Amino acid sequence: MMRIASVYLLGALVLLTTACKKNKRPDSGHIGKNSTATGIAYNAKEGFSTPKSFKGQPTGPNLVYIEGGRFVMGSLEEDVAGVHDNVERTVTVQSFFMDETEIANVHYLEYLYAVQKDSSQEFYESALPDTTVWAGEMAFNDTYVDQYLRYPGFRMYPVVGVSWVQAQDYSAWRTGAVNNDLARKATSGGKKGGRKKKGEEAATDATAEAASKQYSGGRAAIETGYVLPNYRLPTEAEWEYAAKALIGTQYLDENQSNQRIYPWDGSSMRKSSGKKKGTMLANYKRGRGDYAGIAGKTNDGAIITDEVYSYPPNDFGLYNMAGNVNEWVWDVYRPTTFQTFNDLNPVRRDGYLDDEKNYGKKDNNSLLDNRTRVYKGGSWADIAYWLAPGTRRYMDQDSATATIGFRCSMIASGRKR
Repeated sequence: MMRIASVYLLGALVLLTTACKKNKRPDSGHIGKNSTATGIAYNAKEGFSTPKSFKGQPTGPNLVYIEGGRFVMGSLEEDVAGVHDNVERTVTVQSFFMDETEIANVHYLEYLYAVQKDSSQEFYESALPDTTVWAGEMAFNDTYVDQYLRYPGFRMYPVVGVSWVQAQDYSAWRTGAVNNDLARKATSGGKKGGRKKKGEEAATDATAEAASKQYSGGRAAIETGYVLPNYRLPTEAEWEYAAKALIGTQYLDENQSNQRIYPWDGSSMRKSSGKKKGTMLANYKRGRGDYAGIAGKTNDGAIITDEVYSYPPNDFGLYNMAGNVNEWVWDVYRPTTFQTFNDLNPVRRDGYLDDEKNYGKKDNNSLLDNRTRVYKGGSWADIAYWLAPGTRRYMDQDSATATIGFRCSMIASGRKR
């Protein structure tokens, strides 16, 4: 009797499994063999080609996944300047990727090498950082002018002297460089000399075959899933959301136990517990003339910038979202932005609803126009106030300083991770 019961149970499980498979609806990860609209097979030799299965957008080099959500954008500190340009407002930001570190000198030198080889001399010269940002008539910073960008000892220090426009150009080049490499690996088995050996999965995949036909100049068609969306500067909302990293304050369901003034808990600039209690959490200026403390007991360990992996990461795994260097973001600056922008994926692209002519730059009454860009985060030369993610400052998109660098972001497309 027990054997008969076992047979019936096994049969029931088989039927249930079969029924589940038949009733499974296609989704973006698994669309099935045939189109549910036309019945025509995907990946046919002639006709539309797309992967039968898609594991999701891969994480590009140096990127960290940032799960989106709502947060209160704006400053939680006293508005000491009295500009009221960062009043609090609840917004929602989609999921996205962000560089875990600032772009370092070695990364930018890689870019300069590529454009010098493949672009005009004029563009190469326009891409060069302004190393004279270190110079000062009353300061002996000559060594930084000559050495900071190119000397190997500074390779993993954040690149500075880069304008907003140059940062955008770098992002565009990086998109092409990464996608060229991804497409080559996908269509040649990771080797420049040919496709994978017989029997390997990618070699028999019709999608890879289709991609290789579309592989021209190093780029596969976006439908193949072998290429990533564009690298770009983060929006101000994305940057601030990622810096606060409120995922670390989550408490049951959708409640958060506290807000954050800085990218870490509490109002102190030092680690409050553990073996490294008392150590600095960021690279900043403590006061007039105090950039690093005294010899033998430096407080933050850096007189100017520091390496991009220095100091503890925040709860998203991002380094130096406060201090080290300020960072360019996408947005045009307006003091009234928080009152007018959308509450879903907010960004200010130009002077919409707040025209530049209202500020009188032509009459030298203001510095604001549609070329004025926001930067955030505080730097090695800033006091603690500017390290709060909600604070914001601005500068012309063609200008550069020794205190501003950047990192890139990328949209997270489609399926949840």
